[in-house]
Parts: sequence; C-alpha cells; structure tokens
Amino acid sequence: MHQVADIKNTRDPELMQFAGTEEQPPEDLSLPEDNRPLKRSVWRGWRRRCPNCGSGPMFKSYLKVRDICPVCHEDLYHHRADDGPAYLTILIVGHLMAPLLHTVFVTWRPEPMTLFTIFAVGCVGLSLYLLPRLKGVVVGIQWSRRMHGFAQA
Repeated sequence: MHQVADIKNTRDPELMQFAGTEEQPPEDLSLPEDNRPLKRSVWRGWRRRCPNCGSGPMFKSYLKVRDICPVCHEDLYHHRADDGPAYLTILIVGHLMAPLLHTVFVTWRPEPMTLFTIFAVGCVGLSLYLLPRLKGVVVGIQWSRRMHGFAQA
C-alpha cells in the first residue's frame, strides 16, 4: 500500500501512467469505434432496425427491445434507454404543438372543445409515432459509443 501512495505522489512520467491504479490501464476503445459510425447507428435506430446490420428488427413489440438481433445475432440486451426517449418525445411534441396551438387559436378562434380534441389527438398521435423511433435512436447511440456493455459485444 505504501508503494501505491508513493506512485500517486510522484511526478515521474513513467510512473504517472499507473498512478491510482493497481493494474494496467484499460484498453483504448476509441479506435474500434470507426466500425460503428454514429450517424449510421442513429439512422438505423430511427428506422427501428438493428444498429449493427440494419436489417433485423430492433423491437419485438411496440417498445420492447429484442435481446438478440434475429439476423446478425448482435446482443441488444445491454441497452439502457429507460426514460430518455420519453423525455425527448415530450420535449419534441411540446415544442411542435405549443406554437401550433397558439397559431390556430389566434388565427381561427375555434371552439375550446374542438381545439382541445384536435390537439389532444395530435399530441397523442405524434407521441406514439416518435416514442419507438427515439428509443431506437437512443439504443443506436449507446451501441455506437459502446455504452452499458456494448463494448464487450
């Protein structure tokens, strides 16, 4: 333990690389990321396809991600999309529908119940359209950047 403390307090460049660790530094994963371009992975996620092959379906139901791609057998169970896609969906739908709601109200002054009905259906429809696509995008980003266990895959 005394040697570790001496290494942490040293200014020797050869020892600085091991300061704070008792083992070798982790391998550099930045070079192989060229195999997983972000733009391609995001586009495949938007299309709800496997980020690896682009042909296998990512979802086995509306929002349930498959454990393994049925085409290329890439492990997809590592994803941690959680609440991110829902927050993004709310952000996008709110920013699209709020100005539209204001414009329609100021321009045509429809009956409040009519306005509510049209925009409620619009918000729900847009949310149902965007949610699985944004979840695919989040999984694609995680796969491309080797996050949450995708590094070992």
